Order: sequence, then C-alpha cells, then structure tokens
Amino acid sequence: MADPITPVLTKRWLSPESWRIETYEALEGYTAARKALAATPEQLVQVVKDSGLRGRGGAGFPAGVKWSFMPPNEDKPHYLVINADEGEPGTCKDIPLMMADPHSLIEGCIIASYAMRSHHCFIYVRGEALHCIRRLNAAAREAYAKGYLGKNIFGTGWDLELTVHAGAGAYICGEETALLDSLEGRRGQPRLKPPFPAAAGLYAAPTTVNNVETIASASYIINAGSSWFREMGREKSPGPKIYSISGHVEKPGQYECPLGTTLRELLELAGGMKDGIPLKFWTPGGSSTPMFTAEHLDVPLDFEGAAEAGSMLGTTAVQVFNETVSVPWAVMKWTQFYEHESCGKCTPCREGTYWLAQILERMVEGHGTEEDIDTLLDVCDNIFGRSFCALGDGAVSPIQSGIKYFRDEFLALCESNKRELVGAQAS
Repeated sequence: MADPITPVLTKRWLSPESWRIETYEALEGYTAARKALAATPEQLVQVVKDSGLRGRGGAGFPAGVKWSFMPPNEDKPHYLVINADEGEPGTCKDIPLMMADPHSLIEGCIIASYAMRSHHCFIYVRGEALHCIRRLNAAAREAYAKGYLGKNIFGTGWDLELTVHAGAGAYICGEETALLDSLEGRRGQPRLKPPFPAAAGLYAAPTTVNNVETIASASYIINAGSSWFREMGREKSPGPKIYSISGHVEKPGQYECPLGTTLRELLELAGGMKDGIPLKFWTPGGSSTPMFTAEHLDVPLDFEGAAEAGSMLGTTAVQVFNETVSVPWAVMKWTQFYEHESCGKCTPCREGTYWLAQILERMVEGHGTEEDIDTLLDVCDNIFGRSFCALGDGAVSPIQSGIKYFRDEFLALCESNKRELVGAQAS
C-alpha cells in the first residue's frame, strides 16, 4: 500500500461544514493573506518562483514566472482571472475543491491579486456547475462581510473586488483567450497571440489567467515557505497534486499525492481494478492526452515523466479502462466530443474532427476498411500543429495513441467488414 501523505490542498475537506469561513479560519485560514499583504508584490512573486509551483491547469508553466509577466506600472487596470471552467473529460478536481474549501481559492486570489497589483479578480466557473457557483458566491459574501474583500483589506489600504462569473458551458472556454472573450460577453473563441494576456487580456488590459488548484496552492506556500513546498514531488515538478481517478477502479475519486506518483501507487490507493479485471489502457491527464497502457504503470506522473513516456500530465484526470473496453469505441466517443465542442474558428479542427468522427463511427459499426486507418492518421497530421488552439492537438491524441498501441483492434474491425463482403459476394 502506498504511504499516504499529510493532506495539504485537501486537509479541510472532511471537516464539518468545511466551506464555512468559521471552519476555514479555525484551520489557519486567511493567515497567509495577512502575511502576504505585509510584504511587497515583488517578494511574493519571488517566493512563488522559488517554490517551483507550476500551473495545475494542464500546461505546467511556472506560476511565479507567469506572475512576473505583469507590468510593474498601473497605467491600465490589472486583472486576475481564475479558470474554473474544467471541461476536460475525466477532470473533476477543481469543482470538489471549490465545493469543499472555497475560501482557500478566495485567499489565493487575494495573495495573487496583490502580487500582480490587481484590484479586480474574476472566477470563471463552468455554467453547469450551479451548486459550485452558489457556494463560491456564499463564500465571497462571507469574505466581504469580514472585510477580507472590498475596500482597505486588513487595514492595509489595498482594495480588491471579486466577481464569480458563470460561463455558458463550452469546452473551448477552457482555453484562456476564449475564456476572456466569453468573460467580455462575446462568443468563446481563441484569440490570436501575440498579444498575450499579460500585455492585452481582459478588456485589453494586463491579465493573468490561472487554474483553481494553482491559486489555491498560494496560501500554503506563503505560510510554510518555498523550501517546504519543494520537499514534496520531484525536483522539476514540486508540490502536491490532486489526481482525479475515474473508470474501472474500486474507489474512484480525488487523491492528493506528491507530483511524480505512479499509476501503480494510485491504483493501490483507489482499491485496485474493479472486480479484478486487468488494466488495458488509461489516460494520465484526460482524453486530450495520449493514452498509456499497462506497460506504463510505473511512469512518474509529473510534467517531465509523462512527457518522456510519450504523453502529457495535463489535468491529472486519470481515466482507467479494463480489458472489457474496445479501444476504437472509446476513441470514437472522445472524438465525437471534440467534434461537438470545436468552436469552428479554424478549418483543420472544424472539418478535421467531423471527418475523424465519421470514419470512426463507420469503423465501429463494422463497415471500415484498412485504408481508413491510414486516412485517420493522415487527417490527424493535418490537424496537429495546424489548428488555431490546442483543442485540435488534443482531439487527435486518443486516435494517434490508440492506433499506436492497439492497431490490431482497428484492423480487426476492418477484417470483420472484409469477411462480410466476401460472404455477401459468395452468396
């Protein structure tokens, strides 16, 4: 059995009424914000840099470096935007965090906003998560009532307004510039970069977009220090991480572990494979990351380890599939999702995902040909690296990796069709 670690991000989750401000304050809540506002913005940015905290939304960009991109002057308003859209299939870490411990996010917003000289922070929540939106709004009201938000926070003379915004429910709005367009009231579509959000983001003003888990980590770093944070995880990917485990395991759910934990260890924590049926394939970071097989049980699940093994850490949405699942069927279902969620702005993604879905549907129905496999890979090549944003790249990942590791299953669909054709001709 893997050794459990002392909870950090999830330490309050099982406390009675953990979402209340009284519970949060009884467990060191808002002590880090007071400490942060007694320092300078430059000092806070340096502490986060030294901690090695990397973005928990999928890209893994160093958070402290991203914060430092904000200009030091305040000629224009500065904005902090929290990406709580969480639309990646299999990802379910941010909503539980906001439900169980919303004040950890709000305190992180205070710290990060002060570090970037922002006086207005937006939390963009996926519109379907109505329960989460209500809880965040209730937590914000509690923080305003205590004087932790609004004017003259902690008597420092510094002001911060917080807005919880409900999105309209589009996967594309997980992309930071599409999120900004949606936040401004326009259709969510990715923007051309440059300019980057740090120069011209929300309302054409300097903006930083961070994931929920990234910002929620800030208070722990400020309180305990960057050296403490680096004691967990691996050298280039330090700190704790919430892994979302779903699929054919006995105990699916959220598991907080140091970065670099392997699937073998996660499966032990999750009670093993459901009904004892062996593992067949899995995703390390949601459906937009290339799949792994049982041969990858000991791959360290951090940013470097996953990349070296041929995939990406992504959002650590670990989806586990046993031997009863058809790979072409699973790939088809994911591709149908990407076809539906394509914003339609660029031709490779708009047209490519449509044709990928059409071909896969035909193959799964038993009407595929061997040439379809080459066509799938050819269409993937025309999407990857050529679409306007990363949705196109993510859409081809399950197909390319599925064919790489399970080509025989795709060929078997073609063989069954060939046998049917031969039988029809003979009769």
